[in-house]
Amino acid sequence: MEDLQSLIRIPGVWGSLARVEERLLDAAAADDPYLTKIAQHLLLAGGKRFRPLLALLAAEFGPSRDHRPVEAGVSVELIHVGSLYHDDVIDEADVRRGAASVNANWSNTVAILAGDYLMARASEVAATHLSQESVRLLAATYAELVEGQTRELQLDFDLDHGVAEYEQVIAGKTASLIRTSARLGAIAADADDDVVESLSLWAWELGMVFQIADDALDLVADEETIGKPAGSDIREGKFTMPVLEALARENSSRVRELLAGARPYSDQIVIEVIDIVRSGGHVDSALAEATRRLEVASDALRGVPDGEPKQILQTLGAYLLGRVDAART
Repeated sequence: MEDLQSLIRIPGVWGSLARVEERLLDAAAADDPYLTKIAQHLLLAGGKRFRPLLALLAAEFGPSRDHRPVEAGVSVELIHVGSLYHDDVIDEADVRRGAASVNANWSNTVAILAGDYLMARASEVAATHLSQESVRLLAATYAELVEGQTRELQLDFDLDHGVAEYEQVIAGKTASLIRTSARLGAIAADADDDVVESLSLWAWELGMVFQIADDALDLVADEETIGKPAGSDIREGKFTMPVLEALARENSSRVRELLAGARPYSDQIVIEVIDIVRSGGHVDSALAEATRRLEVASDALRGVPDGEPKQILQTLGAYLLGRVDAART
């Protein structure tokens, strides 16, 4: 499938993203070399930098062309990566982006401290280079991330919650920061207020699609594709939309029996649950919901000026869903 480099053919965006990469390492550097090594660990492991890319694309809709969109991209990525350090501690994850997680490589305590450090640096970058509104927005978004993560923890291994609760979780832990990425980039480029609002609505729906697609990948892709063992969500007791839909069916007794069993779940249980979910069409059902959300996102883009940046935004949702289709072929 087409990669993001081929999809986003605006050289200035990629030039700015290269500056984001440099600034990320600068921002993660501490006076203590030990903390620097840990804080930069996941940054050096790579990643698509999807959130900074959204900030830079959104900045294309504003008249200003200065350093601020780069700093917006740095801020949102530092929040994102810091939250991943914390997530890996909570989930007891050993692998992230194909490399050993910080908690596995060092310790839970070190991972938490490094995550805190990256979050603090995000606030410092925003306070130094962006507006007071942007600092407030980042703080509010981090609160939403924590709230989403807390909701998710309460639902772990719960066989009786539904899709509505799942959507509340992903709204907080994923869609909120993706919306903020686009909003911050547009504000940093001095875009009109109505354009900022349209981009924010678009990015909110895209964020929901992003997580639905990512959760579907966990059920259809291999470890090389997703950078962690397939079926990780099930092993952690995090039941995503396809699994919840399988549980809600009248003939769900086998899925319920498997997931109500002894924990941690064995590989055999995880494989059987995945087989039932896939054969029952529940992955396709989740992707249909994602497609519906993309239509809402597309409607939101009516409020932004026509041109190449808008055309790119209209294709990003299809790119996300295309990753799932590619993993299944």
